[in-house]
Amino acid sequence: MRLALPALAAAVLLALAPAAPAAGAEGFGPLPPHNPYAGPDGTATMHGDTGSSDATPLPGPAAGPLTSHRAALASACPTVLVGADGYPVALCTAIFGLTPTVHLLDPATGDSLASLPITKGSLLGGVYAYLDDRDRLVAVDGGGSLLRVGHHRTATGAWQLSVDSSLPLGSALPSGDAVTGISPDWQGRVWFATGGGTVGTADDRTGTVRTLPLPAGETVANSISTAPGGTAVATTHATYLLTATADGTPQIVWRQPYDRGPGRKPGQLSWGTGSTPTFFGPRTGGEYVTVVDNAAPTVSLLVYRADSGAQVCSVPVLKAGGSGSENSPVAVGNAVFVASTYGYPYPKLPEGAGTSVPASAAFRGGLSRVDVRADGSGCDLRWDTVVRSAAVPRLSTADGLIHTVLRDPVIPGTTSTSELDPYSYAEVDPATGRVVRTKWLGSGFIFDTLQMVGSIAPGGVVLQGTTTGVLRITNG
Repeated sequence: MRLALPALAAAVLLALAPAAPAAGAEGFGPLPPHNPYAGPDGTATMHGDTGSSDATPLPGPAAGPLTSHRAALASACPTVLVGADGYPVALCTAIFGLTPTVHLLDPATGDSLASLPITKGSLLGGVYAYLDDRDRLVAVDGGGSLLRVGHHRTATGAWQLSVDSSLPLGSALPSGDAVTGISPDWQGRVWFATGGGTVGTADDRTGTVRTLPLPAGETVANSISTAPGGTAVATTHATYLLTATADGTPQIVWRQPYDRGPGRKPGQLSWGTGSTPTFFGPRTGGEYVTVVDNAAPTVSLLVYRADSGAQVCSVPVLKAGGSGSENSPVAVGNAVFVASTYGYPYPKLPEGAGTSVPASAAFRGGLSRVDVRADGSGCDLRWDTVVRSAAVPRLSTADGLIHTVLRDPVIPGTTSTSELDPYSYAEVDPATGRVVRTKWLGSGFIFDTLQMVGSIAPGGVVLQGTTTGVLRITNG
């Protein structure tokens, strides 16, 4: 997923043990394998884990009244992660000055305990990052350095953020290019992909950096995913699986092109897939890789075998609402969920995004579920419905619900959007696509979740980034 900030900001962008599944909750199968170099599953990356499942073993808020609190950070906060110590860490971009800033948040309130600005750079500086196995935020700053940012107590007991280590990627990055997505592999190297289409590995234990340029004309507009079998990267033309040689040099295992359509769709930020590739599967959690293409008029969910790249299926989705998605699929076991962003009114688009095809569209919303058949012979569309999701949904395997935020029209029954739109936290039944609970959060621009991801933290707490800070949603 990529994010757009308001015009003033420019475009940028867990009791720790899982609870038992709720009575009657659907058994989805395993999450992707735990990465030993990343933080807790469900909260270590923007998309939950390094496989980008957008699922979590933690439950959301329990039954009963809900409350919400807005931590006003004067920043758009697309990345809110939670370490093994229970402290949330957010990577935000300040509205004024567009400076990427790391915030350590109070687990009890969501308010900022400490902050640390990092070097400003590319469009996606301040978006993609992850927590390592020592609860340090790992990101590449605007100067092209791989940072590990830790949080520590001072002598007075106050919290402080500091850059614990820094590795300049230097000449490994082509001139004028910048890192879009990062993820650790199972050898402790950090994989990265640049907007211009270079894939690389960086080992900050040895200082070794190795790169591989992908075919000319292919750019990377979303993050990347890692599993024991390799690293998945989706460009604006194709999906790749890569591995590394002994010295860390990336090599392509397979490449699968997809239908990128006649142009960028309204509600998307680049001409191509809006997906961060997702690893999933019923046995190991990593047998398959999935993305959504950009075909017109109807996009399709594409599922590949992770080991060979063989296509399992191509299923048209999001037919009930607008058919286009800037969001990564949610996938666990045999089930995949795709949310529509078609027509979403981003206040600002990335430089070079170009005119969409068509030039404009209403935001109707949509949500589809596709199941891979048990024998792997294909896939079936289980349901397709209209849900006006304004965030990347998060599936909890503990409570058996999909958690998201809805953007409703000010005038009920219409598809209009305005700066006065109300936003509501919502829970969706994955068996039917039906919304089963909502909680009004607020109205207007300051509550816009801008298709950003919410994280479920210990204790049934949802932390949701907005254009101006972070919402904390829990039981009253």
